[in-house]
Amino acid sequence: MAAVESETENKPFVLIARIHVKLGNVDQYLEIAAKVDEEVESSEPGMLFHNFDADPSDPLSFTWTEVYKNDEALIAHINNPPVQRYVEQHAQLGDGFEIEIYGKLGKEAIEAVKALGVPFKHFVTTGVGYVRESITG
Repeated sequence: MAAVESETENKPFVLIARIHVKLGNVDQYLEIAAKVDEEVESSEPGMLFHNFDADPSDPLSFTWTEVYKNDEALIAHINNPPVQRYVEQHAQLGDGFEIEIYGKLGKEAIEAVKALGVPFKHFVTTGVGYVRESITG
């Protein structure tokens, strides 16, 4: 059964951003990742979880794992100036950037991600699963 997309969704979802850094740029990349992480924490209450992890099999590969409260939080993240600066710096230091999203998204959020111009895959929910009310309140 296919999920019907609304204009916006008001449920949490997970975003995975897979990053590849150019050889020789890892230390500098970790600096910009730490800076944007700090800025996101202080400016985005809708970002429930924000983590940057190193791939154990490739020292040039990293993963952002992000949990958003809802579509509005994702759109705010995309439009947040520190995030936009990070994306610009990634273009200089990195050579790979892919986004995967797991969970329901509305049309406006989908279009906002597509406008970033990076490879994007949306794993649409099958309807099996739940969200605890304690994290959506």
